Amino acid sequence: MQEPLLDVRNLSVAFPGHLAVRDISFRINHGETLALVGESGCGKSATAFALMRLLPHGTAIAGQVKFGGVDLFKADARSLRTIRGKRIGLILQEPMTSLNPVLTIGQQIAEGLVRHERLSWTRARSRAVELLDLVRIPDAASRYDDYPHNMSGGMRQRVMIAMAVSCSPQLVIADEPTTALDVTLQSEVLELLDSLRRQLHMALLLITHDLGVVAQWADRVAVMYAGRIVEQAAADALFERPTHPYSQGLVRATLRLDNASHYNNARLREIPGSIASAAGEQGCAFAPRCAQATKDCRRTPPALMPYHDRLVACRLAVDAPEETSSAAVGR
Repeated sequence: MQEPLLDVRNLSVAFPGHLAVRDISFRINHGETLALVGESGCGKSATAFALMRLLPHGTAIAGQVKFGGVDLFKADARSLRTIRGKRIGLILQEPMTSLNPVLTIGQQIAEGLVRHERLSWTRARSRAVELLDLVRIPDAASRYDDYPHNMSGGMRQRVMIAMAVSCSPQLVIADEPTTALDVTLQSEVLELLDSLRRQLHMALLLITHDLGVVAQWADRVAVMYAGRIVEQAAADALFERPTHPYSQGLVRATLRLDNASHYNNARLREIPGSIASAAGEQGCAFAPRCAQATKDCRRTPPALMPYHDRLVACRLAVDAPEETSSAAVGR
């Protein structure tokens, strides 16, 4: 069996006074898209920045992250500079604040090519224009000298994608890449990312809170809640039969198409309560919002355990008879 491209084991991230990510593990295989999904504040972005070792000074990280056999948490600064941008690309949420306002977009793309690929600035300019064309920016040659403020939000995000894939990385981390875009542009950007993933034979870690994005673009999905991963499954399997009560709540609250290609008639149901801080957590963090929670659920956090075709952190799901667990999905 081929080794995973990225192997994350027991990752924890603690900011001063706040434990953001709690002992999570997941893998990304070569060429696949893994979606990391959950509510705002659940630790998705902290996970992404931890993988790249881009967290602010004073942040404590623990665990092991292996990328292509290299332990990123033990790599020295020189090795990390080689990996970032060349072997791992990063796309951030808001391109207007991520792009340098005093450099042209072409310079910002070319800079990575000069540093990582050792190209001359003349050759890097030519390659940057090719990349702008690759991400479907019209009249790419003339846009090289534009500044970020000269471009629309959708075009700026395409520039970010061009920068991320410029050195043909093995993995791209896309942190909520469509948050600032309207619905039409969201679809275009995600289709572009998926096309580039296949064309460049790269893997994609897609961080999102949008289950519609997960359903259409992900191969596998890891659901996060309050800093923990509560379920991992193939995307199709998760939507067909969500198992953790939080996953069930997310699916029930998502407008979706049925096989007849029209919106189903089921009412959307909200998840009661609000996400709670994991500080001082005694048991399952979702227990205060779960109608099925028992005293055992509130006593100790459940481990992520194999259950049929997935991993799930819920004693009720794992211990329930097959027919009871199926009925709990409410589909």
